[in-house]
Amino acid sequence: MFHKSVLLSESLEALAIRPDGIYVDATFGGGGHSRELLKSITTGKLFAFDQDEHAIENRIDDPRFTMIHSNFRHIKNFLQLYNAIPVNGILADLGVSSHQIDRSERGFSTRFDGPLDMRMDTRQKKHAGHVVNDYPEEKLREIFKAFGEVDHPGKAAAMIVSARRDRSIMTTNDLVELLKSNAARGKEHKYMAQIFQALRIEVNQELESLKDFLMQTLDVLGSGGRLVVISYHSLEDKLVKNFFRAGNWSGEVEKDFFGNALIPLQVLNRKPISPGEREISENPRARSARLRVAKKI
Repeated sequence: MFHKSVLLSESLEALAIRPDGIYVDATFGGGGHSRELLKSITTGKLFAFDQDEHAIENRIDDPRFTMIHSNFRHIKNFLQLYNAIPVNGILADLGVSSHQIDRSERGFSTRFDGPLDMRMDTRQKKHAGHVVNDYPEEKLREIFKAFGEVDHPGKAAAMIVSARRDRSIMTTNDLVELLKSNAARGKEHKYMAQIFQALRIEVNQELESLKDFLMQTLDVLGSGGRLVVISYHSLEDKLVKNFFRAGNWSGEVEKDFFGNALIPLQVLNRKPISPGEREISENPRARSARLRVAKKI
């Protein structure tokens, strides 16, 4: 089951869709955004990216639609291949699909017992079991601190290294049972969600992929083209916010010799757009979503 598309009308409105335009859905998932977008184009085209084979099976049978089985960090190469540059708009919903979270064999959720996998692209070799059982203690500590913002990350890393000396940590339940005592009372779910987020980001190189993608959008978008990104946690949102503001990761605007600001994008919403109460009640996973919009100058 794929999740209901988050901020659907808001994201499509932000794209300012032209009937003859070329658009990219950089994170196809269940295809909700793509299907709705296709309603607004006539002679235009839509290219969609997804690295998950289950999402690929959900492709749309439409001559205007092209499905690309790849991480969005390769957006420029593939659009060059299809002679589709420049594009009029790009949409990226960075959320993990419900079909990934709710399938125990994917290992994304603390709610189901399954293998420590967490690969969004099952063709890749590295999975969460490799990280948990093979990474040195200091590397685990760094991951939990940087990607999960976990309290006392060193303690979690030390417990994992100690436990795996006796036997490998093979399943999501193994990891939850091992680490849940670290959490403050009543905060067990949040704590383990942070641990799982950190592992997922490391396995899938999510932040590096996002950086690669964002940088390439500058070469892919035409003048006046829209870039719409929906993020779900502070690490993603900070990268998007800084890139939209300054075209870099620090958020500090660089200037040329004459003092003119060197900014490639115009931010169209100073404050991110968040779901309303009705959408959150219908889809609780939308609660943390933040939508930012920029236009290429």
